[in-house]
Amino acid sequence: MLQYPDAKAVVRALEPDEPVTLLRPHAASRAARFFTDKFPGKAMYAVKANPSPDLIRILWDAGVTHYDVASIAEVRMVRDTLPDAVLCFMHPVKTSRAVREAYFQHGVKTYSLDTLEELKKVVEATTAEDGTRAKDLNLLVRLRVSSEHSELSLAAKFGVDLADAAPLLQATRQHCDALGICFHVGSQAMTPFAYVQALERVRAAIAEAAVTVDIIDVGGGFPSVYPDLDPPALEDYFRLIHEHFEALPISYSAELWAEPGRALCAEYSSIIVKVEKRRGDELYINDGAYGALFDAAHVAWRFPVTALEDDLLQPLAEFAFYGPTCDDADYMKGPFMLPEDIQAGDYIEIGMLGAYGAAMKTAFNGFGASEAVVVADEPMFSLYRGDRPDPRESDNVVSLR
Repeated sequence: MLQYPDAKAVVRALEPDEPVTLLRPHAASRAARFFTDKFPGKAMYAVKANPSPDLIRILWDAGVTHYDVASIAEVRMVRDTLPDAVLCFMHPVKTSRAVREAYFQHGVKTYSLDTLEELKKVVEATTAEDGTRAKDLNLLVRLRVSSEHSELSLAAKFGVDLADAAPLLQATRQHCDALGICFHVGSQAMTPFAYVQALERVRAAIAEAAVTVDIIDVGGGFPSVYPDLDPPALEDYFRLIHEHFEALPISYSAELWAEPGRALCAEYSSIIVKVEKRRGDELYINDGAYGALFDAAHVAWRFPVTALEDDLLQPLAEFAFYGPTCDDADYMKGPFMLPEDIQAGDYIEIGMLGAYGAAMKTAFNGFGASEAVVVADEPMFSLYRGDRPDPRESDNVVSLR
């Protein structure tokens, strides 16, 4: 793969007509080392955030040994990429065939569930042909918790209500080697208090069920930095999670797990796009809602941008983007701050697209082709360089420091 010092060097060398993905392996490796060194438990990468085999190898080399897989396709891909990785099938709804293949062919021992029906499915699918039931399962009951402190909710689709958790925990305890409780506070949690609230619900569930719990999995939600989204330091999250985990009525040898996705890969990549047309404060670019900018269109996510031309001299102004397809829905309102004199033919780098950008990309309308290159410069924003201003000075976040 070609390597360049930065985005401007890529534009000078290639003058690309299609989007170019800029990969920063050093940024992903740094994020992984941060989690493996500082999270007070086991950090497993949520593969759905970016399923690139190259990225997964980078994370493995940086010390990430466990991977949260949500489909049999992810199970197969990660197992092919990393034969020695520990895979955890954390989607609460799975087909029996997927569970059976995962267990017997790929050695997956960990599963999440949120109903008695799913418990029965997992138990039956992991039973041998001679009727011998699996004795080495780690089964995690997913508890529904609030997403009120997160930018994207994950509270509606999965999770057993606290009022119904005790019978499910008691039944699950009978069929596993290790019983766990997991939850997800939502994506881009802007305060560690989100995890404090969730762990208090875990405490109540354990007390009601009166079972021995061996694993507490606090899920994902660990944030990255974006325009207008500047979270507290991750160390604040880790400290409060550890304090409240230690206070739970759990097994003395219980393990603490987490499932970071965005926080491990957001800084891994960005894209270069070309301005094809300007109409007032709207720029027509060659990537969009059906490509790497899905979140910019569908959840109005504001990604950082920078113009790559040296001759743009006017102050920054607010712009919206249209993508390359024929659909009006291929629209990203931003606002994206760029020089007021930007015009057709100019190039823009859009940053912090390592999480979900690549995963959401399609070939709709014949678009979607792109080249990937490696660059040596830093991502536009970073949680891990140590040079970020103290977010406690901002009014838009809550810090419990």
